[in-house]
Amino acid sequence: MSEPERLSLMARLRNALLDFDAFLDSSLFGLGSRTRRAFSAYAAFTENFNIGGIPRFFVGLVSEAFTLGAIGAVAVLALAIPAFHETSDDWLKRTELAVTFLDRYGNIIGERGVRQNDTVPLEDFPDHLIKATLATEDRRFYEHWGIDISGTLRALVTNARAGGVRQGGSSLSQQLAKNLFLNNERTLERKIKEAFLAIWLEARLTKSQILKLYLDRAYLGGGAYGVDAAARYYFGKSVREVNLAEAAMLAGLFKAPSKYAPHVNLPAARARASTVLDNLVDAGFMTEGQVFGARRNPATPVDRRDDAVPDYYLDYAFGEVKKLVDQLPASVTERIFVVRTGLDPNIQKVSEAAIDQSLREFGRDYKATQGGIVVMEPNGTLRAMVGGRDYGESQFNRATDALRQPGSSFKPFVYTVALMNGFKPSTMVLDAPICLGNWCPQNYGRSYMGSITLATALQHSLNTVAVRLAEKFGRKKIVDLAHQMGIRTPLPISAPLPLGAAEVTLVDMTTAYSVFANGGRSVYPHAVVEMRIGNGDVVWRFDRDAPPPVQIIPTPQLNDINAMLNNVVENGTGRRARLVNTKVAGKTGTTNAYRDAWFMGFTGNYVAGVWFGNDDYASMNKMTGGALPAMTWQKVMAYAHQGIEIKPIPGVTSPLPKLEEAPAPIEVPGLALSQRPVTLSPKSAERLATLERLMKDQESARGQPAAPEPATGKLPQPGAPLPPTKPLRTGAAEGAPRG
Repeated sequence: MSEPERLSLMARLRNALLDFDAFLDSSLFGLGSRTRRAFSAYAAFTENFNIGGIPRFFVGLVSEAFTLGAIGAVAVLALAIPAFHETSDDWLKRTELAVTFLDRYGNIIGERGVRQNDTVPLEDFPDHLIKATLATEDRRFYEHWGIDISGTLRALVTNARAGGVRQGGSSLSQQLAKNLFLNNERTLERKIKEAFLAIWLEARLTKSQILKLYLDRAYLGGGAYGVDAAARYYFGKSVREVNLAEAAMLAGLFKAPSKYAPHVNLPAARARASTVLDNLVDAGFMTEGQVFGARRNPATPVDRRDDAVPDYYLDYAFGEVKKLVDQLPASVTERIFVVRTGLDPNIQKVSEAAIDQSLREFGRDYKATQGGIVVMEPNGTLRAMVGGRDYGESQFNRATDALRQPGSSFKPFVYTVALMNGFKPSTMVLDAPICLGNWCPQNYGRSYMGSITLATALQHSLNTVAVRLAEKFGRKKIVDLAHQMGIRTPLPISAPLPLGAAEVTLVDMTTAYSVFANGGRSVYPHAVVEMRIGNGDVVWRFDRDAPPPVQIIPTPQLNDINAMLNNVVENGTGRRARLVNTKVAGKTGTTNAYRDAWFMGFTGNYVAGVWFGNDDYASMNKMTGGALPAMTWQKVMAYAHQGIEIKPIPGVTSPLPKLEEAPAPIEVPGLALSQRPVTLSPKSAERLATLERLMKDQESARGQPAAPEPATGKLPQPGAPLPPTKPLRTGAAEGAPRG
């Protein structure tokens, strides 16, 4: 292109851009002019409606109300939309998960979930029960359309005068909506959803259908859903047969079943029933003369004090069932299951009694208020679980949900890593001061042993050696091994990790120690052994459907660590866990400031973990893992190993320990050795006879305990509280977990 042609092209392009700019400017100017004219015209038009004075105030108020109302309606509808997602086409026919649990021998031990019972028609319910329910829960049930506005306002006024919550503002329809679709959280969002769903229910069901659903599906305590189930549980009869006093007690449970359940607090239940009778009279449903007999003769429930239900175990098993149900094939549509568990009811009773007895005898001295225990077979089958001192007082399961520091009971993972990376029990290691930055872990008493073997270091639970091993082989290897062995909680990599500074659960620690007991293979902890549906078909079985185990620890290294852990019990910090004629391996654990005390131990037959502490993390009075935890472990395992063939621990082949006398077994009223349904070989029967004779000898010579105190070497006097002992091997530095 020549130079004149190029200049001509540039001139044309410049002129085109100038034309576009002029067009854009004129268009915007024209748009602005038209907008101003339109706004002026609109302003002139609105001047015709201009008002002043008092009418202007009311018009403005109405306008603001409409504006705010529109915004509020949109917000409420936005909150209600998630609630309507719960209302599928089959919501009325949909059933909740209902499970009947059996122990390992096939005996029923409890139920969990909601078992629907619609077999009693509404017309068969006693008239006084229906009146008592309506008088207490919703007197204007047949007059409102799902939301009782006047009743809600009345409740607000009553509560304001009382300075607290005295009356509930929810209608019966709202309570049913909450029971069917929502939860018990107290939030504005839930109340809005509840109101919309109540109106939705009223539009689709009759009043009688709503009342019937409410009576059938409300939770009334004691694991009973619906008044018929509650009548059978509390009074041993059908709901058709309950009298006025019993009906008043049942109607009083709708408000707070955990607070007014008669098997938990009979005086409170009777006081609440009296309030229900007052409501019947106030509502005009009955006269004072008609309720006089029920006042004079209050309901007497069935005595449930002797019902021993392993609630902590069943809670864990029910959670396991929920997960398994989601994994079942789509062809399995059943929601009612019969589940056989691995629970041994006798070991469970002994475990519960051991925790309670230990806390009653020594809890005050040690300033300990809670404890837990998990017993399982080396393959992961749970035989017993105690998640706290009293399930009635606290349903929080400390065996599965409490995150606590394991202290030195974590050290076997560190030593196993060392063994898997070339070390031997005889390898010499250095016990000497060490500092990582500003953190300087120390052994108890600030004493050091110098050059010692790896086995000796674990026997004395030396902190400096564990830290040096972690520095040499890396903390990530320790974390990886712990997770492979069954620890499911996160283990942050930090300097004090090898001393047990990370938080774990008792069931996870017991699972991990099961790897030591079963030959080094992975463990799938489970309470559920078999699941069946209503027709008896097996839909899940552990030995068929569980993940196959994999080898985690090679056999030579497993044998070495087990021998070292056995040495801890025979000659180290865990001597109080020794059993008669049964080899034991394990490790104690005590955290900094004595907030947690553990003993994790195993034999060839069982693995068990024991923890003691306080829910508020308050320090105990120098309780170490070798004291009360080891003693409690010994009590439970001494019973569990009676009458069975003793299996060896992998890698522990030395002669059995010879104790002069077995520690006294824990006493559980009504639980005799003969109640254990086992078949014995001739050799086991002979051993059992020997043990029985030994127990009889102990009864006559009780008062000569077998194991001396590790700290003093003195034998405790019979029945005397065990004085707090000084730990043999703990880290005294601030922030360092103890041994």
